Amino acid sequence: MAQTILITGGAGFIGSHLAEKLFEIGYKVKIIDNLSPQIHGPNVKLPQYLRGRVEFLKGDIRNREDVERAIPGADAVIHLAAETGVGQSMYEIARYVDTNIRGSAILLEAIAEAGTKVKKIILASSRAVYGEGKYRCKKCGVTYPEQRTEDKLKTKQWQMRCAKCGRIIEPMPTDEDALLRPTSIYAVTKQAQEQIFSVAARAYNIPTTILRYFNVYGQRQSLSNPYTGILSIFSSRILNGKPPPIYEDGLESRDFVHVSDVVKATVLALEKTEGDYEVFNVGSGRRVTIMEVANLLVDRLRSPVKPVLAGKYRIGDIRHCYSDLTKIRSKLGYEPSKNLEDGISEFANWVKQQKNILDLSDKASGELSDRKLLRQM
Repeated sequence: MAQTILITGGAGFIGSHLAEKLFEIGYKVKIIDNLSPQIHGPNVKLPQYLRGRVEFLKGDIRNREDVERAIPGADAVIHLAAETGVGQSMYEIARYVDTNIRGSAILLEAIAEAGTKVKKIILASSRAVYGEGKYRCKKCGVTYPEQRTEDKLKTKQWQMRCAKCGRIIEPMPTDEDALLRPTSIYAVTKQAQEQIFSVAARAYNIPTTILRYFNVYGQRQSLSNPYTGILSIFSSRILNGKPPPIYEDGLESRDFVHVSDVVKATVLALEKTEGDYEVFNVGSGRRVTIMEVANLLVDRLRSPVKPVLAGKYRIGDIRHCYSDLTKIRSKLGYEPSKNLEDGISEFANWVKQQKNILDLSDKASGELSDRKLLRQM
């Protein structure tokens, strides 16, 4: 008999791709999702591409009764449901803590009380837990810098410096043993999730794998949600004839990983015992500046607008972070297969087919500015 996999947040961007893949390779798939209007828009129903492929329960992980309805019959649980906006988390603190921490606690209690039926758990965590991640100082060696201070940011001192000697330091691929220094409320909630799941997993002897996703992009990313996903925010502006605004000097960098590679890594973690009780990075292993990716997106969308330096910086943003994939390659056999250029081309082709995309990025920026979390240089 085919195993049944429960995906929390299974109607969302990553969840829907994962649900489709699991169905295609022979699993039974059950999802629970609250169909959040911020992500899915108003009056939304289960997406057509999931109908007939999954058992769908509309529910919220913060509601104990909803979760208890979802658990029966599940052989494994993949926990994706979360609030994910870094900037928004800085002023909707209670909502992010409630969903990401209390919601996770409710889910784990329900799994524990259901007995031993659930034999595997996968937690979707985030590269945000690292903060700035791993750097190297030519004099002092490996270092894990703290968050940049307001004095540095307002005087445009963007680069990270060694806390010991003051030299400019260079980013290195960040591995899973790196010091965790979260710089946003969202990141703090993801770190707390990891700790809660790790402790509960060993207490109840349920093999659990934690996956730290880097900057995931691809088709089905919510283009009208201005609180998460750099490429979706840029796309909605470009579609509305507005230039993508670039913070700082545009040379800050990220690791962009295509959703198909994230799905691949998640299925490997589900199926391989080598990942039990382990933490893995899921990225591309490639460092790309925000200006580079914005220009690439503009080019693929064939837009006359150009990225602009906004003359602003956002509190809680990091300078650089990209993944070291040594561990996941060795233990799970993961290898990213979608390069950024091809991935952006596919994403852009999908974006061009979307209709009536609202650009709410100015609204989101205003909310940050009103709270002095987005500041002018």
